[in-house]
Amino acid sequence: MIHHDSTTARSHDDDRAVAAARAIALTVVEGKGHGHAGTAMGAAPLAHVLFQHVLRHDPSDPSWQGRDRFILSAGHASLLLYIQLHLTGYDLGLDEIGSARQFGSRTPGHPEIDVTPGVEMSTGPLGQGVASAVGVAAASRHASEALDGDAEPMFDPTIWVLAGDGCLQEGVSAEASSLAGALGLDNLVLIWDDNGITIDGPTSVAFSEDVRARYRAYGWRVLEIDDVEDLDAVHDVLTEAAARTGRPTLVAARSDIGFPAPHRRGTSAAHAGAFGAQEFSDTMAALGYPADATLASLVTDDVREHTLRAAARGRALRGEWDAALAARDAERPDLLSRRRAMHDSTAQVTAALAAIDALPPVADVATRTASGEVLTAVHAAVPLWGGSADLAGSTSVAVPGETFGPTCYGGSSVAFGIREHAMAAFASGVALHGLWRPYASTYLAFSDYMRPALRLAALMELPTIMVFTHDSVAVGEDGPTHQPIEQVASLRTVPGMSVVRPADAAETRAVWRRVIAEPDGPVSLILSRQTLPCLPEAGDAARGGRVVLTHGDGMGVALIATGSEVHVAVEAARALAAEGHSVRVVSMPCVEWFEAQDSDYRESVLPRAVRARVAVEAGVGAAWWRYAGDAGRVVSVESFGVSGPGARVMEHLGITVEAVISAAHESIEEVGR
Repeated sequence: MIHHDSTTARSHDDDRAVAAARAIALTVVEGKGHGHAGTAMGAAPLAHVLFQHVLRHDPSDPSWQGRDRFILSAGHASLLLYIQLHLTGYDLGLDEIGSARQFGSRTPGHPEIDVTPGVEMSTGPLGQGVASAVGVAAASRHASEALDGDAEPMFDPTIWVLAGDGCLQEGVSAEASSLAGALGLDNLVLIWDDNGITIDGPTSVAFSEDVRARYRAYGWRVLEIDDVEDLDAVHDVLTEAAARTGRPTLVAARSDIGFPAPHRRGTSAAHAGAFGAQEFSDTMAALGYPADATLASLVTDDVREHTLRAAARGRALRGEWDAALAARDAERPDLLSRRRAMHDSTAQVTAALAAIDALPPVADVATRTASGEVLTAVHAAVPLWGGSADLAGSTSVAVPGETFGPTCYGGSSVAFGIREHAMAAFASGVALHGLWRPYASTYLAFSDYMRPALRLAALMELPTIMVFTHDSVAVGEDGPTHQPIEQVASLRTVPGMSVVRPADAAETRAVWRRVIAEPDGPVSLILSRQTLPCLPEAGDAARGGRVVLTHGDGMGVALIATGSEVHVAVEAARALAAEGHSVRVVSMPCVEWFEAQDSDYRESVLPRAVRARVAVEAGVGAAWWRYAGDAGRVVSVESFGVSGPGARVMEHLGITVEAVISAAHESIEEVGR
């Protein structure tokens, strides 16, 4: 018998609640002719027991600090989650489930954060939920060290993630699961819906490994649910899974996709789409409903009364937690003070900016070095937390203190190993947790490994910070595999991503100030390995674009550049001035920030009257034509690099003072025609 608490016991109502959940999913998809009912039906017993009896959550307060987190990595099974949210009392009506996948609906085809109450993460691409859940679990363990100290843990919830076979085939889940095992994250439970089916057929056509053995090799504990229809077994195993043993837990749960459909169950035909009239009728009959049942009639009064016990249970859990925290605050004012400080963002930002202001005067250094100086100065003042993919020293993100792990969950940084994709998804998990602003670092050329996670961070508007160094072909001797060409342009195409490429130490400090003070979405910092001299004027790099040099009235020709190429433009401007031209040099470290400025400011930096323009960047230049205009020119790199000293490679690929001067002459001539 289910006996998680005194108000619940396995009964006919549990069975009817599971049947109702299955019937809702089946009816919604059949009515639309599209969507995914199969997993929502097959895994319904798992979801029922978890949300009804095991998960610590309060449907009346989805953001309760003491809650467990549930992430649906198999996002196509969104109905599975939406139905449980409705049945257990979240602010989500049955009619809204009926409008799933429709424009403006609060029940989109895949879960989206801030759209549906109770959804912890936007999931869709398989495996991303698994990887970000590792970040949430690590942040939770880190938070317990910071907020609980030596007291009984109150800020160390269990992080639950439900994944399918497809999630475990994706490489990002393997990277993240390996990392979770190394970190000993025993507050993480991964439920694997082991139904053996993918869209193209049984998993055996492409997936023959022993998943259980793989996870044991990662350092995980593995538990088994032989049949999810056995609710008592499901309850017992999930309860055991929540116990802390020093290892994360994989729950391998055998389910039957599309159950109890007589013909589609257990086949790829159950994955998506309508079942068809006869199969629908037969399945509804097996669930105890007539084929013409309305959506509203599927949740009878007794089922509704039964499932809403989860809401009462949640209120009681939250009340107990609130009372215990209040009592602890009275007994341990030191912990209360610590918690208040951790949540005082205004004081943190003020302290961080003061730390930047207290740095020594800027010098001629690589922008990665200037960035590292800022990070070292502010990491103790503002809750920044992260690390690198085995490159902390090279990318200048190493900070004082121990590394996060089983012997030091208070560690000041995370060693991700060579796992760029998991690192980016982990950072999203830290941001979703909410107490820290995450940063992650590697070489710019390797950002391609991270792209799906970066895209999801932007979609969720998470304030993640990516520190990408070795910014161009100036990397030199490492050769074309490590010389980014298309990466900066590619990152700029991600909606909501701020791509920032400062030109010297002063600009680096200025953009870090903005990143710390205005956490308005994901940021990619693009930093140099090579030393860059200080520019002649500081200006306001935090506005995205600024004039760094003028000769004459600056209205003859404008040279626009980013990063190290600003210095090439400065030298070209001086040569053009010697020829008698009026010229301005514009450093544009962040196109996105510049575009957000008012029209007066943008006009002051790039007057429309200046039609002769040259944009310079050591990478793909297609997007720069919007600034160069019809009479302008773009000096860029349109081929892969070569191995050799950085300056020689830049010269070979045409990023030279002479090339900029020549392009300026052409543009001036074009305007004069």
